[in-house]
Amino acid sequence: MNGTSIKTELRNWIRQENMVTYLIVTNIAIFFLLGIIRLVALASDSANPVFVFLYDNLALHSSPDQLLMKPWGFISYMFTHYMVLHVLFNLMVFFFFGNLFRSDLGNRRVLPLYLLGGLVGGILYVAVYNLLPSYRGIDGTMVGASAAVMTFLVASSTLMPNLEIALFGIFNIRLKWLAIALVLIDVFSMADGNLGGLISHLGGAAFGYGYIRILQQGTDLCGPLIALFDKVKGIFTRREARAPKKFKPKKSPLRVVRNNEVAIGTRLDELLDKINEKGYESLTSEEKNWLKKYSDEK
Repeated sequence: MNGTSIKTELRNWIRQENMVTYLIVTNIAIFFLLGIIRLVALASDSANPVFVFLYDNLALHSSPDQLLMKPWGFISYMFTHYMVLHVLFNLMVFFFFGNLFRSDLGNRRVLPLYLLGGLVGGILYVAVYNLLPSYRGIDGTMVGASAAVMTFLVASSTLMPNLEIALFGIFNIRLKWLAIALVLIDVFSMADGNLGGLISHLGGAAFGYGYIRILQQGTDLCGPLIALFDKVKGIFTRREARAPKKFKPKKSPLRVVRNNEVAIGTRLDELLDKINEKGYESLTSEEKNWLKKYSDEK
């Protein structure tokens, strides 16, 4: 242990304003909630109805009747897991590819892309159950972030196809080949069942590819959601600004800081904030050169 408490680590995570982290924590919280209820069910059958109720209201239903009663399932399903390997694999992949995407295109696009990718996957899942004769009339249920995760995996691979990663620490592979391999695995797994779930994965993957290609042409499909979330964030920011400020004692005047050090620190903070929000590519050529020069000097 390095002496930091869990509370301190959690506070540091929140201060980073990393949307990938926020989404992972949300998924883990719901997983633990359902897991605790299932553990209680081992000792008493009284907990079973609670789990059934929560799962029924968090899952995405394919039946039109159920879907009309629980339309929020299009959103809640992509935050819900109850199997250990399912949540572990999804969140590990999302941690890597989500942060890869975030580092290049910024923090503001993460939540919108997660929601849109998951929504496309959910729509295709419902379509399979209602259009294919062999599935029609069945009320299937789906949970998991797989469609949204596939969106980030393929989006990142489309954005930086030739980036090499060490797979399992054994051999290097380019992102484009990894994405193609995982998509093909889903395609060939259709014969083994879970057609609706696999179609949702492929829907998320297709949306991730299409999103980057359309973005490269100048249109951001996440734009409307980004504007909406910025507006909501602005409302809460104004409320915090109107709140009475607590008295803070003045800092000691004994520490002398040179003006140029303050200016450098201020500009560095501004550039890092810009990268965090909009990605490294949002920097101008002059800003990239300044940042490189600062790094070399350090």
